Amino acid sequence: MTSGSKTEARKAILAARREVTAAVHDAEADALCGHLPGLVGAAQTVCAYVPIKFEPGSITLLDKLLQLGKRVLLPVARSDDGAPHPMRWGVYRTGGLVPARLGLQEPQQPWLPAEAVAEAAVVLVPTLAVDRTGTRLGRGAGFYDRTLPLAAPTARLVAVVRDDELVDELPAEPHDVRMTHALTPNRGLVELG
Repeated sequence: MTSGSKTEARKAILAARREVTAAVHDAEADALCGHLPGLVGAAQTVCAYVPIKFEPGSITLLDKLLQLGKRVLLPVARSDDGAPHPMRWGVYRTGGLVPARLGLQEPQQPWLPAEAVAEAAVVLVPTLAVDRTGTRLGRGAGFYDRTLPLAAPTARLVAVVRDDELVDELPAEPHDVRMTHALTPNRGLVELG
């Protein structure tokens, strides 16, 4: 798949996500929450994300992680010089998100360095599609490509997708960090690779 075909794939997936009704999205988000206890197990720290419109997940998922006694770190993305930097991390607290650029929400300061991702036993990664070998199709900005190499080698890197976004094959590039698992609403946790 060329970068042009990746662009087309991204457009198609985002268009399909826009067709998902609020009721279906909410039901899928609830299903994802139901899989959390088995996913995070004894992990003390979990890196997650604040879903933007149409992305799988919810703020409720973040709150559920807190209810399970987990320390939740959320990403803070910056590209001050035009190129994305490895993401910094902020500790999530219920009601503690603030508006960020591009309509995103992020944790309040103080922020931890990018290397804080290494503290997480589980890293939930927003993903447009993932294949059975762990190749991930993201939005193409490169923030996760620069951040995931800093994760602990034993961490579960979990692509969070809708059920039909777990596919047989995607093209891999040398800089790709493979996901170890996928999390889908109906299939739950799926081991990849």
